[in-house]
Amino acid sequence: MRVVDDEGGQVGVMSSSDALRLARERGLDLVEVSPNARPPVCRIMDYGKFKYEQSKRAAKARKTQHRITVKEVKFRPKIDDHDFNFKVNHAREFLEANNKVKFTVMFRGREVAHANLGRDILEKAAEILDDVGQIEQKPRMEGRTMVMYMSARRDVAKKSGKEDKKPTE
Repeated sequence: MRVVDDEGGQVGVMSSSDALRLARERGLDLVEVSPNARPPVCRIMDYGKFKYEQSKRAAKARKTQHRITVKEVKFRPKIDDHDFNFKVNHAREFLEANNKVKFTVMFRGREVAHANLGRDILEKAAEILDDVGQIEQKPRMEGRTMVMYMSARRDVAKKSGKEDKKPTE
């Protein structure tokens, strides 16, 4: 098998017993890196330290990635203008934070007969939020509720990300 030492230098091709003896002399482990190669490649390394550093890198990668969550904003067909604006502003904050927003209009009783009121509310919200979001799924009825999904615009998310990274003068 071909053996690589702990600094990355080639030791050469040797038997597995000689490679294992060399690793034990250095107080390290012999790890098979590429078993399908001809001859197989083994590396002399501290395997415990390698696994620890690998888990630290994975944790750092998980920490930096952003998970997109779905936030929900609920309306009623007879919503007042102030309440509507208040909820739309919350949806704006969600979209600016690069989350998806699920808009729901809940109907009770005979309100279902006036589904066009719910559609108007959702379209008005989409029109107001057009600068930060885009419609992912158009308004549609699901039983007694009407649902619409919006996601953050990519160009807005990129601009806001670049503005944060600029140095202040």
